[in-house]
Amino acid sequence: MLKDVVPAHIFTIKPYQPGKPIAEVKRELHLDDVIKMASNENPLGPSPRAVEAIRRSLDDLNYYPEDSGFYLREKLSQKLKVGPEMLCLGNGSSEIIVNVGRAFLKPGDEILTSEKSFVMYYLCGAYMGNPVVRIPVREYGFDLDAMAAALTPQTRIVFIANPNNPTGTYLSESSLTRFLDKVRPETLVVLDEAYFEYVDAPDYPDGLKLLARYPNLLVLRTFSKIYGLAGIRVGYGVGAPELIDILNRVKLAFNANALGQEAAVAALDDDDFVARSIQNNRTGRDFLQDAFRRLDMPFVPSVTNFIMVLLAIPGETLFDKMQRQGVLVRPLRGFGVPEAVRITVGRPEENARCLAVFEAAMKELGCLGK
Repeated sequence: MLKDVVPAHIFTIKPYQPGKPIAEVKRELHLDDVIKMASNENPLGPSPRAVEAIRRSLDDLNYYPEDSGFYLREKLSQKLKVGPEMLCLGNGSSEIIVNVGRAFLKPGDEILTSEKSFVMYYLCGAYMGNPVVRIPVREYGFDLDAMAAALTPQTRIVFIANPNNPTGTYLSESSLTRFLDKVRPETLVVLDEAYFEYVDAPDYPDGLKLLARYPNLLVLRTFSKIYGLAGIRVGYGVGAPELIDILNRVKLAFNANALGQEAAVAALDDDDFVARSIQNNRTGRDFLQDAFRRLDMPFVPSVTNFIMVLLAIPGETLFDKMQRQGVLVRPLRGFGVPEAVRITVGRPEENARCLAVFEAAMKELGCLGK
């Protein structure tokens, strides 16, 4: 049988479970009005400039995309002030995470990261059959001191999310550089900055400014969040040219699709949309966090576009109650936080509806006062 010749580690993989799509919930529960506040998507929709670029490109879909992503890399090069040879593209930054494992992991190598972080870091090791060392969090953030103590000659890749998903915490520049100074040059550090644009903390570091100092550093960013292009899957990595060359050797052909490239190029000029997205997020995040304080509901203060709310019940229980009222949030058992949910900041009317449904569900479950 075919399964008898498949490597044993394949059967230990638990596939990534995304948040439930709106259409699926409408179909299953016979609902007409559903809002999704589960997957950290931009509630304002996609960048209008990106949408227009997609419309202009539809007649050319019979052609394969530019495999090197020349124009997008050139645009990013100008925007980020890095050479185009320092940029690689991915079908979302998740593809680049997987490519890192394909390029660098050999038998006996290890991945080092944190518990309660992005599931793709763990899957990177699982896909390759390599162990993933997960260090417990400290105050729901990466414990870089403990991670530094766990570094060994077998540590080949380190994954750090800054800010961290699903907790919403961040690392300061001083703590990050103190850790990077302790990492061997032959160990690759992947700094995932998917939520970079949302953070306004004064001591939050820009990973790109650390690249000259640390040639073993790869910075990941995405168009899925602030630019509202999650459905078209474009991410990118920034690092030393020799590192980018290695990653490009293992990528799939045409991994960044034509519409994604055109949309991303246009989105990089949509400064008004980015500013509106940041303001909407800041206002909505403050609204939700103030409400949780009023309800005496424990949560982890966030610098991102989502909030992790801590419960005394399984997150799935609250998720089920809320989805039946047409509000989708994300239970976090798959992230290693079984008694919590993650709530994405929405538009003002979505935040108000989510809060009302949340409060009613928690009262019905006996977790809030009547």
